[in-house]
Amino acid sequence: MKHNRLFVFIVALMSVSMILAACAPKAVATTAAPVVEKPTVAPTAAPTAVPPEPTPTPRPPYDPAMFKKVITGDCANGQLLKEIAAVDDLTVKFTMCVPDPAFEQKAAFSAFSIQPKAYLEKAMVDRSILEKPVGTGPYMMDKWNRGENVTLKRFDDYWGPKAKTSQFILNWSTEAAARLLELQSGTVDGIDNPGVDDIAKIKADSTLQYKDRLVNNTLYIGFNNKFKPFDNVLVRQAIAMGVDRERIVKNFFAEGSQVADFLTPCTIPNGCVGTKWYSFDLVKAKELLTQAGFPDGFKTTITLRAAVRPYIPDPPNIATEIQAQLKKNLNIDATIVILESGAMLGKAAEGTIEGIHLLGWNGDYPHITNWMDFHFGASQKQFGTPFKEIYEPLAQAAQIADPKKAEALYVKANNAARDLVPLVPVAHSGSGVAYRADVKNAHASPLSNEYFAVMTPGSRDKFVFMQGAEPISLYCNDETDGESLRACEQVLESLLAFKPGTQEVVPGLATGCTSNADATEWTCKLRKNVKFHDGSAFTADDVVMSWWVAWDYAMPLHIGNTGAFEYTTILWGNVLHAP
Repeated sequence: MKHNRLFVFIVALMSVSMILAACAPKAVATTAAPVVEKPTVAPTAAPTAVPPEPTPTPRPPYDPAMFKKVITGDCANGQLLKEIAAVDDLTVKFTMCVPDPAFEQKAAFSAFSIQPKAYLEKAMVDRSILEKPVGTGPYMMDKWNRGENVTLKRFDDYWGPKAKTSQFILNWSTEAAARLLELQSGTVDGIDNPGVDDIAKIKADSTLQYKDRLVNNTLYIGFNNKFKPFDNVLVRQAIAMGVDRERIVKNFFAEGSQVADFLTPCTIPNGCVGTKWYSFDLVKAKELLTQAGFPDGFKTTITLRAAVRPYIPDPPNIATEIQAQLKKNLNIDATIVILESGAMLGKAAEGTIEGIHLLGWNGDYPHITNWMDFHFGASQKQFGTPFKEIYEPLAQAAQIADPKKAEALYVKANNAARDLVPLVPVAHSGSGVAYRADVKNAHASPLSNEYFAVMTPGSRDKFVFMQGAEPISLYCNDETDGESLRACEQVLESLLAFKPGTQEVVPGLATGCTSNADATEWTCKLRKNVKFHDGSAFTADDVVMSWWVAWDYAMPLHIGNTGAFEYTTILWGNVLHAP
């Protein structure tokens, strides 16, 4: 997600006048004032990220005697993962219910990172897991000053090349202008997602450098078919044809951005097969809305978060443009509602956003399952009742390793998404990262997971980076927010990894994972002599425990942050003992 990698990324809760003054909209003005729902701070105060309350589901206490080296399911109720087994101290075997040729790409993703078994047994209960992750990465947690920064320090016992700096500091600001000012003044070494109008300034400044990202994201307008009038496909189709997406991209997105013809970018195999999205057709849109019983339009909301993400460079003004187009083109009166980032993602995951919502996705791993399965899988709730016309061909296609052999199924799924319109893909946004000119090994990751341990910021011994929002929590096995994931990726590691700045899968905590002939069994050989930040030795038990807490609903430690564990559910099928 990364919302959705969806779907994933803490908003600055300010008055509307402050937002619009700062953002200087290029397009039409708003027709109704945005609503900021339940602000958590005063409008002029620094945003404070407070993780949502843990799941209220009553759970029995955890007893360490419950742990088993083999956790087995029965492939019932939509499970894709059948068994996780610690074969020996340095071998873990995953048995699938169906072939899974994308296992390696999924297992490299940071949502499946590993923490010590003993630490999980304690920290999941006392909630310290949310702010104090214990990983194996090149940096280790130092402190999180809520509303200010996250500070990491070099882990000197790291199994691989040591981090180039002794300290890494993560800051944030929702305002692109503020991020650029910090970079120009030299108080930070890098910033994420410079503003559209700032990129040319950065490229012309000899003291700075700009790194383009491979376009690997999508902004979309979403609907929930459980709420009227979006239970009517004609309404959804009318909006799909009645919003001028080309105008939005032209006015608000950076050079290199594209109008989206599919949810998945064309850089992903089978992402752009099938019939392209509807063109702007106001006459047809009005006809459809009249057929649906709304010749005079209706009232609704546009819900979003103000956090800047690679797929949405200017959230308030893009929402304002969509609001104005809906009113002018279809007489739909939409009130803008800005939610705190964690609340927004939580509502989307629960399927409780009643009007239109504005979200997007930056790829987490380079496979179409990360896009289509996350958004349209049988267990998703974001768009209401899932469409079997979409998820059934997706389930079949996910078992086929050869993209050419799977193409016909993805054509079917893409065409069904176009017909049923659970969402309207708007744009694949050009984005990038800017650094001070003396930063060596600077890069922009297409997955938005820049790896700061390899960067050398001149002669400075600390690296300071500024992103668009504060992390929601640092237990990223239960997050879809990219701002959270970036922090986790410096501290925590998964079985496999992505080569810095690329989508290439490389060894991580495992030296490699191999499969049987039909990709239903994957065996991962673990590295020797790896230590966690608490000094404990890394073994197969830690892998089993880290996956088990997310995979088994009945497990007493299946708590997480919100308890949703979206990536586990969508990418590995329904969890064990799901209610």
